[in-house]
Amino acid sequence: MSTFTAWAQTGVISGRVSDATSNEPIPFANVIIQGTTIGASSDIDGNYKITGIKPDLYNVEVSYLGYKPQIEFEVQVFNNKPAQVDFKLEEDSKTLEAVVVKANPFEKKEESPVSLRTIGVNEIERNPGGNRDISKALQSLPGVASSVAFRNDLIIRGGAPNENRFYLDGIEIPNINHFATQGASGGPVGLINVNFIREVEFYSGAFPANRGNTLSSVLNFKFKDPRQDRIGGNFTLGSNDVGITIEGPIAEGHSFMFSYRRSYLQFLFQLIGLPFLPTYDDFQLKYKAKINDKNEITVIGLGAIDQFKLNLDDDLDEDQKRLVAVLPVNNQWNYALGVNWKNYRETGYSEFVVSRNMLNNEAFKYEDNIVADANLNLNYKSQEIENKLRVENNWRKNGWKINYGVLYEFVRYNNSTFTKLTLPGGSIDTIDFSSAVDIHKWGAFGQVSRSFVEGRLLLSLGARVDGNSYSKQMAKTYETFSPRLSVSYAINDQFNLNANVGRYFQLPPYTTLGFQNNAGSLVNKENGLKYIASNHAVLGGEFITKTGLKVSVEGFFKYWENYPFLIRDSISLANLGADFGVIGNDEVTSDNEGRAYGVELLVQQKLWKGFYGILAYTWVRSEFQDFKGDFVPSSWDAQHLISLTGGKKFKRNWEIGARWRFTGGSPYTPADEATSALIPVWDLNRGAVRDFSQLNGERLKPAHFLDLRVDKKWFFKKWALNIYLDVQNVYAFRAQQQPNYILRTDANGNAIIDPNTTTPNTSYELERLEDATGNVLPSFGIIIEI
Repeated sequence: MSTFTAWAQTGVISGRVSDATSNEPIPFANVIIQGTTIGASSDIDGNYKITGIKPDLYNVEVSYLGYKPQIEFEVQVFNNKPAQVDFKLEEDSKTLEAVVVKANPFEKKEESPVSLRTIGVNEIERNPGGNRDISKALQSLPGVASSVAFRNDLIIRGGAPNENRFYLDGIEIPNINHFATQGASGGPVGLINVNFIREVEFYSGAFPANRGNTLSSVLNFKFKDPRQDRIGGNFTLGSNDVGITIEGPIAEGHSFMFSYRRSYLQFLFQLIGLPFLPTYDDFQLKYKAKINDKNEITVIGLGAIDQFKLNLDDDLDEDQKRLVAVLPVNNQWNYALGVNWKNYRETGYSEFVVSRNMLNNEAFKYEDNIVADANLNLNYKSQEIENKLRVENNWRKNGWKINYGVLYEFVRYNNSTFTKLTLPGGSIDTIDFSSAVDIHKWGAFGQVSRSFVEGRLLLSLGARVDGNSYSKQMAKTYETFSPRLSVSYAINDQFNLNANVGRYFQLPPYTTLGFQNNAGSLVNKENGLKYIASNHAVLGGEFITKTGLKVSVEGFFKYWENYPFLIRDSISLANLGADFGVIGNDEVTSDNEGRAYGVELLVQQKLWKGFYGILAYTWVRSEFQDFKGDFVPSSWDAQHLISLTGGKKFKRNWEIGARWRFTGGSPYTPADEATSALIPVWDLNRGAVRDFSQLNGERLKPAHFLDLRVDKKWFFKKWALNIYLDVQNVYAFRAQQQPNYILRTDANGNAIIDPNTTTPNTSYELERLEDATGNVLPSFGIIIEI
């Protein structure tokens, strides 16, 4: 093995260079630290090692004749452990001749040449205001709306938060947030431990055929392989939680990584007087077994316990009492466990993926928080259990790339619901049912890709079908035929034109599938519930320089069909999901339509001479039909989204970053003040009910925020220390929220009855309160690597 020793330091970068198709080692590949002559050559087994490196962030590039060169950006080098960087190179007929070909600093896949961004772990960790949370880091990208309520909802190109799918090393998981909104995907705190992440592929369109059941985005998390040299670990103390990660070898070719985190938000919330006390624990596991060069097994485990209780202290102010009167007690736990066996051949590889995931969600609410049967307003418990099998084959030969496979899932959904609710007009109804639904799901997919015109033209054609046993309607597999076509043409080495068209399908939430009326009927099944469909078209161009600067513009159009429409509230399910609780547990029809269109601009500079930055601008319109069939702005029609993120690395391992965000005002549905004031309605809801005849008829004011982050790192021989200060909303901008309503009371604190109603003694007097949110949120963190 050939190596080059740099400065008198002990940092090491090592790994393996192999063929992406067969996993065969590639000997004598050149691996260098970009911008230097420091590097190494891989040995006969494909292994390389660069030693004596000063701890810092480096871009590492590999090249070999006949293969596309590749760059791994921002590799963090420590003194106390080697940086493991494995390269899987793809063949490239263009490089068979002895010519110099530069690696593309931005990943492009044949199936998805447009609407794909790749985010490295350092971009997540240093993201100002992100608190090491992937969902918040994504808000720096075009097409991603941020919530002024400081939640982690992913609102992509005008789509709802329930339209996203997540994969960990090829294993699908249903959720990436604590205290998740059932029926959607958002929550207040991220579940994925960033210590496991190597990079994240974020698709906002042009979904490959092997990633189904999605309408707005796919997040493919690629985890690090556990370290091979010795047992080591990481201790993290952040603003929300404290955590520990342990990793290392078990035996030759076998290694593991395990983490546990525990929140202490409940102590902070109680200290500052918030009326609710959340607590969460999470666990994460990766086990990697490299059986030989042709077989490897990955085991992924993920679990969370989320508990939520109310702070019922006597010294609450009026606003806190209002929240305590409205909020239910909510407890969740969930887990996902999966195994991915990858078997390589000379011309490709196969994947066999088996997984199981489960969500248990419970909530209850008593009037005035007095536990008594007569006071019960809500008692909810449901379970979502999925068992999945996916078999996938990848084949490459003579310039052709073919991916195909099949899948099967067995789902069990249980729901026990007791709830009192307000009907339009002000009458009170009770829903009381228990349901259990077993569903068999199946699907098949295939995609063919090839380059033409000396590699300048890329074409990819894919298709997918899905079906299930829920109903005769959904068993019609041919009705979910979803073709997709991607085209990319390189005008020159720096400028590309890219396009994609496709039709995609997604199953409605299990809450909708399992809803029963009080007569015990699966009423949505009787209503002919269908898969939701969405047609996409994307066209864009990109310009990439040799220094890692990318400028891209994309235009998109999306059209939804068969969206569930809630009969009781006369609103599309697409308008819901950015709040706590459960969505979709209601009677619906599959006849709502929607559309979104817009333009995105991205200017991104990868780490270069210590600088990095992203400018993202999106103009987007999102509209869904109201009860009259007219298109009106959806809840996600923010119109203008701007994010400017940048930073600089200084000497002595200091780093400073900043992010400024602007979001246009989102629409909201005003309150029905007359109905809300009715005595039985107010006593039940303790807040306003919405007037859906004026769906999204009002709009909030635009909001903008500045976040700052400062990092300082120390690298010692046997350990490393990172201390950071992260400040969200530096100039304390107060973002407008929907107005709240409270009871008018007399001097003795008794509710005042409205004397001006047609029928005496039927309504309270209400007072409207304008609301805003936004405080300076400083947080301090410590990360120790051993």
